[in-house]
Amino acid sequence: MANDVLKTVIIGSGPAGYTAAIYAARAGLMPELYTGAEPGGQLMITTDVENYPGFPDGVMGPDMMELFRKQAERFGTKIHYELITKVDFTGPVHKIYTEEGREIQSHTVIISTGASAKWLGLESEKKLTNKGVSACAVCDGFFFRGQEVAVVGAGDTAAEEASYLAKLCPKVHLLVRRDEMRASKIMQERVLNTPNIIIHWNTETEEILGGDAVEGVRVVNNRTGKKEVIPVQGFFVAIGHKPNTEMFRPWLEMDETGYLVPVAGTSRTRIPGVFVSGDAQDKVYRQAVTAAGTGCMAALDAERYLVAQGIA
Repeated sequence: MANDVLKTVIIGSGPAGYTAAIYAARAGLMPELYTGAEPGGQLMITTDVENYPGFPDGVMGPDMMELFRKQAERFGTKIHYELITKVDFTGPVHKIYTEEGREIQSHTVIISTGASAKWLGLESEKKLTNKGVSACAVCDGFFFRGQEVAVVGAGDTAAEEASYLAKLCPKVHLLVRRDEMRASKIMQERVLNTPNIIIHWNTETEEILGGDAVEGVRVVNNRTGKKEVIPVQGFFVAIGHKPNTEMFRPWLEMDETGYLVPVAGTSRTRIPGVFVSGDAQDKVYRQAVTAAGTGCMAALDAERYLVAQGIA
């Protein structure tokens, strides 16, 4: 175990984590960042990113994360390709533990562990991810302008995705497993009043069809057993996201779905010296640019905390 207490440790390596590292390093906090199991986060499974400022021709998700990493390292961030599995926030000095059991001590911890999209678990879904299968209409809907698409889900997320895509696509097929939606009443009304959203009730996805790109989806009516192929070029999974926050449950405030809850208007948690950023605390926007913004906030809040403690 290292005897030195670090100024800042960052858990997670998506846009939030790397942005926090850039700001913390430039402030002289000598941050150490632990990438987790998926260095770069969700953008590592994203092909074209066209909505991040500064890339007029777009950029591949993994390429953008590589640029983030290089910029963080340029200012002195030390990056560890390790997974953090446990934390201990009992004292003024915080402890985090790697999967090998190594203990790291730090005055501040910035949590940027992100969230993971929930998937249907189909082999064809996995095969066609980034080839027409997506979990983010705001991110990828632009690529399907003028084409027919399908959205699977029945909650607010599915209703929002379908409504967004209906502005870009001539037909949006909303696949709902039951005979009713779980979405809020206002979102249901929006979907029902949008003429180019076709709702398929009691419908489950059997297979997404296509070789190098999505060509259709085979569905089955779970009441009648009738099967049907719907020709679509895009397939959007909107059954929710799961924040990667389980190890913080004993320590930090969460909402009912596991998203961390910061003090309003800040990145601070109720434990001094612990800050949250990115999709681990954002179930509304879930964009790379908003994650980066909260990473900046967390680093600035951490710096101010350390100054107030006479450490920075």
